[in-house]
Amino acid sequence: MGAPGPWLMMLEGRAPWEAMALMAVSPFFARLPAGDGHPVLVFPGLGASDGSTFALRRFIEQQGYTPYAWEQGFNFGPRDGVLEACQERLRRIAERHGEPVSLVGWSLGGIYARELAKELTPQVRSVITLGTPFTGHPRATNAWRFYEWVSGLRTTDEDLLAEVRQPPPVPTTSIYSKSDGVVAWQCSVNPPEHAHTENIEVRASHIGMGFNPLALYAIADRLRQNPQRWKRFNAAGARRWFFKVARQPETVTRWY
Repeated sequence: MGAPGPWLMMLEGRAPWEAMALMAVSPFFARLPAGDGHPVLVFPGLGASDGSTFALRRFIEQQGYTPYAWEQGFNFGPRDGVLEACQERLRRIAERHGEPVSLVGWSLGGIYARELAKELTPQVRSVITLGTPFTGHPRATNAWRFYEWVSGLRTTDEDLLAEVRQPPPVPTTSIYSKSDGVVAWQCSVNPPEHAHTENIEVRASHIGMGFNPLALYAIADRLRQNPQRWKRFNAAGARRWFFKVARQPETVTRWY
């Protein structure tokens, strides 16, 4: 499996159109069922800051939830103190609300979300990732050289890679695109044997996934799920024209 080729990288230029599409469908999103107000912590992608997730957090707020930025500046990888700061922020948000927190991570931010859910499971309600390369090899992306440069880490630690591939023990959704120009889509697919994981395929660029209307619709649908009666995303009816999911058991009750 290699990194996406030049044609898919060129298609990343459609991101501004995805932003305009979001504005066009905003009236439709305003009619979606209101959320329950639970907290949602959002992690940006590699080399990005909280500014990149502003539209995503705004959308989450408009859907009736309480979004939080990660507040760690630019995401240059798990440098000294970053993971500890993320753990403390998650603990404080959960304590403030008196309930578990949903974690939403874009690209590398999804790795943070998944790993925090493994380490602080009682404080996590669910995990949603967008174009996150948690399986396969990190060099099946077009960003691995930049990651090694800014983080000072190497992408050849097999023990670490094996750990990252394991899903967290909470409902976990991967939203991915086969036309992703940065991450090979196969790197963003949860294996089918885990009853509490799912994969939702959308038509989106990697750069625009955080404000792509289809990805945001899927996020809103997933945040509405009760974690104790969690059901996989239903792509039947009109949804089948916009989303694809693998055939798996539909319901998981008391998975933890």
